[in-house]
Amino acid sequence: MSATTLDRPADQQAKSRLRIIDSDIHPALAHSAALHPFLSAHWRQHLIEYGIRPHGVYAGRGTYPRFTPNTARRDAWPPNGQPPGSDLEFLQKQHLDPYDIEIGVLEPLIEANVSRNLEFGAALVAAANDWQVETFTSKEKRLKASILIPAENAEASVAEIRRRAHDPQFAQIQMGSRSVEPIGKRRYWPIFAAAQEANLPMGFHVGGPSAHAPSASGWPSFYAEDHHVLLHSMQTQVASMILEGVFEHFPDLRVVMIEGGFAWAPTLAWRLDAHWAKMRNETPHLKMRPSEYMRRNVWFSTQPVEEPENPDDLRQICEWIGWNRLLYASDYPHWDFDDPERAFPIAMTDAQKRMILHDNAIEFYQFKG
Repeated sequence: MSATTLDRPADQQAKSRLRIIDSDIHPALAHSAALHPFLSAHWRQHLIEYGIRPHGVYAGRGTYPRFTPNTARRDAWPPNGQPPGSDLEFLQKQHLDPYDIEIGVLEPLIEANVSRNLEFGAALVAAANDWQVETFTSKEKRLKASILIPAENAEASVAEIRRRAHDPQFAQIQMGSRSVEPIGKRRYWPIFAAAQEANLPMGFHVGGPSAHAPSASGWPSFYAEDHHVLLHSMQTQVASMILEGVFEHFPDLRVVMIEGGFAWAPTLAWRLDAHWAKMRNETPHLKMRPSEYMRRNVWFSTQPVEEPENPDDLRQICEWIGWNRLLYASDYPHWDFDDPERAFPIAMTDAQKRMILHDNAIEFYQFKG
């Protein structure tokens, strides 16, 4: 759902004065050379001469499905003509100020953590993390960066996590929901160990660098399919982390699934519980039902909020998941932006609204009050 906030009446803006924590704001590079100042001369020249060579197979359009230009709201283009999400002053004016965003978590979707050249990938994510600080968080204290990591290079990922772990400008470790292998595989475990060691949550944003077809049956024909099957990657990653024993081995790990909706969570949990009950001798390392790990270790961002014909169906889903496990996400400045005043088609108590829009994020990210 989208809205033009620059022209909202003052009385309508006053209604949004519940201070909001937005778990999904997308910053963008102002231009193709925006990372150059943060790269060594060697890697800068490498980028110019060879490009990034990502895992994905999309030619000339990145690894994220496209809809409107730059996947953006039509009103989100700054007056300077730069891409939506690249101009801090415009972001402040259009989003942070009118919605009274207390904290906004940046989720960069730039091609930094997708390179098949693992050494180059490590340099790119370090540059992107420096770019977030220089361009956004050092100038706007309401914004928090995400630690991008070269997930297919566990050693370099651990080094980057430890390099940023004590910087309060970073709120979480960011990964995509589409990895080269299911994320619970042992080769990724050093990343989970470093996250737990640093007491940093992990955000799995929908999408990612995998070159595999997004659908289990192959490549979709239409954007609507491509966009929909993104959420399947969220389900498979949650199932992988549970069944491979990630949450049993790292019990304090906090994970949020970002921009994949959340209505799928109860049915996934029920099905995993049923399968586990029949085949539990295959996974003796699990000490609890899959649904119990999900309720202990997994949170969900709200965007895109499901809109069932019967709003009470959404209420039941929220109650099963737990009102305290949902984090508000706007997805600003993308075309399917969720306005916090319009996105939820159900009436909520003040306590429930406060949990989703503010308090749950305080607990998950462990922001200081």
